[in-house]
Amino acid sequence: MTLGPKIEVRRARVGDVRSLRELVRPLAGNTLTPKDAVAYYEALQQFLVAEDPDVPGRIIGCGALHVMWEDLAEVRTLAVHPDFARRGLGGLLLEALLDDARALGLHRIFCLTFEVDFFTRHGFSIIEGQAAEPEVYSELLRSYDEGVAEFLDLERVKPNTLGNTRMLRTL
Repeated sequence: MTLGPKIEVRRARVGDVRSLRELVRPLAGNTLTPKDAVAYYEALQQFLVAEDPDVPGRIIGCGALHVMWEDLAEVRTLAVHPDFARRGLGGLLLEALLDDARALGLHRIFCLTFEVDFFTRHGFSIIEGQAAEPEVYSELLRSYDEGVAEFLDLERVKPNTLGNTRMLRTL
């Protein structure tokens, strides 16, 4: 469970988008939601990346934090290159995203995942029923964001979320 040489997590830059897409491409449609290139550029400020300490510029992990409401955000596109899997990099990225959430004043972090054991080890619990108060629920219904629809467990996203588990962590 060691990362070997010190791996630094940093904010993503425009020049990282191609590498991000390459990292995520093998997982898209299986464990991660596919995204067009424009979606990475639009959400670039939400992404953190981990760079290979031995190969400058090679992105070996990423994750994004998408704010959904005044106290709520979603962890999105958490991915690790297979060469670095099961060595703690996913946890390092997740903890950095949670630090960002704390810095923003967020208290609840949502994820939609197949990796239930991983997120459980990091303090997430399965969401039972509705996780939003009625007045917040009605406001969130106005969002066009698919992640918000997944959080609300709306019927229209059910075909896209089969097998995924909605999870939540309180900070």
